[in-house]
Amino acid sequence: MPRKLFPEDRIHPDISEKISTQHRDVVDEVESAIGAHSIVIVGMKQNPHPRRAKKLLEAKNIPFHYLEYGSYLNNWRRRTALKMWTGWPTFPMVWVKGQLIGGAADLQKLLDSGELERLLAA
Repeated sequence: MPRKLFPEDRIHPDISEKISTQHRDVVDEVESAIGAHSIVIVGMKQNPHPRRAKKLLEAKNIPFHYLEYGSYLNNWRRRTALKMWTGWPTFPMVWVKGQLIGGAADLQKLLDSGELERLLAA
């Protein structure tokens, strides 16, 4: 089921460009990393869940690329741009072969089931 997005034809033209360019550099950086690496984790300081995702992969010697955007005290606007782009509400955001698979708990499920290895082999 596709997620519901606010219709573009209901956005006033005067703000349309602002919406499309708001923190676009962060989105572009993550999108570039997703294209260049098999696994990408996007996280933030002080949050234990990105650390958990990294440790899960490190324990299995699975390489990944990590991007970090601020902490609870800063860069929240930049992180909000990523949340709006993906629709995923929390950090970390984990991509495998370009596909957003969720967060640390979702990564754990893929590891436990063997699905991560199948995705990486595909």
